[in-house]
Amino acid sequence: MTAREPLHQYGFVDEQAADQQLRQLGEGAQARELLPLLPDLLRWLSAAADPDRGLIRFERFLRVHPEPARLIGVLRERPRAAELLAITLGGSPFLAESLIRHPAWFDALSEPEALGQKRTRVDIEYDLLQALRVLGRHPPPEAELNALRLAKRRELLRIGARDLLRLASVEDTLLALSELAEALVQQAYASSEDALRRRHDLPALESALAGSGFTVLGLGKLGGGELNFSSDVDLVYVYATDRGRAGRGKGSPSKADFAVQLGRRVTAALAETTAEGIVYRVDLRLRPEGRSGAVAASLPSCERYYKSRGASWERLALLKARPVGGDRDLGALFLQRVRSFVFDRPFGPDAVKELLRMKHASDRRVAERGESESDVKLGRGGIREVELVVQALQVRNGRRLGALHARGSLQALQALREAQLLPDAEADVLRRAYLFLRDVENKLQMVADAQVHALPRAAEELRLLARRLGYRDAPEASAEESLRRAHRAHTEAVHRIFSETFARLERA
Repeated sequence: MTAREPLHQYGFVDEQAADQQLRQLGEGAQARELLPLLPDLLRWLSAAADPDRGLIRFERFLRVHPEPARLIGVLRERPRAAELLAITLGGSPFLAESLIRHPAWFDALSEPEALGQKRTRVDIEYDLLQALRVLGRHPPPEAELNALRLAKRRELLRIGARDLLRLASVEDTLLALSELAEALVQQAYASSEDALRRRHDLPALESALAGSGFTVLGLGKLGGGELNFSSDVDLVYVYATDRGRAGRGKGSPSKADFAVQLGRRVTAALAETTAEGIVYRVDLRLRPEGRSGAVAASLPSCERYYKSRGASWERLALLKARPVGGDRDLGALFLQRVRSFVFDRPFGPDAVKELLRMKHASDRRVAERGESESDVKLGRGGIREVELVVQALQVRNGRRLGALHARGSLQALQALREAQLLPDAEADVLRRAYLFLRDVENKLQMVADAQVHALPRAAEELRLLARRLGYRDAPEASAEESLRRAHRAHTEAVHRIFSETFARLERA
């Protein structure tokens, strides 16, 4: 493997560097065992987004693995494992670094059929409890926080690998990311509640899912079960009542104070930076009163707020609300109490104009960044325009059609189609565009686990994104040009439907 022509055929850009890397592998301690594996490894690397860096990361992974000879044996015996490793190392710097930092994680992933099995929230919660149990009954806060962060990183590796290998659909990936977040939010809540009760000398809860009088509501993409790879989580904390105290003792905090303290602890458990990073950035701006509101709000105060001052955009936001932690019964009661605010009020031209004013303000900010045509979330014809079409039609028609109460954008889009509120052709266009744009968004964020939404401006980065999405050079177009064309076609179609739909709603 020293001639440059074969390396070019494998997709390497810097053939000289790749040749040198292969020479180093050939001179290593495991050279004899590794040599028969190299043709297959190069073949799988050629299918990755970045074969050059994938080869460099393979050498690093081999160097840090505690049993390199056994690893090579596994890769030789299990072609699927070799494919998994090559595609992951060459597809996502973030996932590659997770493997290099924790090489033992590859063992579970490389087991036959391991990636073919879908994991549920219950599976993840079980693993979380097992990891925490090892730490003891009341582990140091830092150890517990790191356990949550490691659990997330390990599960992201699995979800990301399935996504890169196309073993999961875009919908599967969005749901898996949402179930992971729900499990982590619930555990952050349970640990925070337990610690706060011990601090105030209150009895422990019998169940962390019911009866506590405190619920964590997920909104946005978490609430809709369509979370992206590196996302904020939109949370709202609600407690049952302001009356009374959290315990019977005179020094016990009021229920309001306890709830605010608990909300702050949950937020810190998720968003505080430790040696293992964060779990999620937490966005509380969708709570009643927004930034100026209390961290946690009582159910009666929520009812009063939405009845007297709730805005049209909050009706759309609450479409996706669902309990993701704490007292699920209280969460269900909250949803029942706000249903009339969401669906029973008229959704006329004034409400439509309010939403359009907010949309135009967002458009101006995106234009100032020079990303109107490249931001897959907020740009022209982006994800937000699909969501606004769907949500506006849901709120306008949801009073008479219960099927429109669906939280996920794709489920709601199907319900609108079946109710003939969107023509079949438009529903198909929006569905395909939404899946395409969400796939692009995930592949952007998979690079560095960063909240990125715009197509790269640098040619090489755009090319890697295109390859990560499965595009390849062809006689009629390069991989990146094919991506640009697909993006342009989807966003132009979405923007046309968005404009026409809101024009009709303004006239209605």
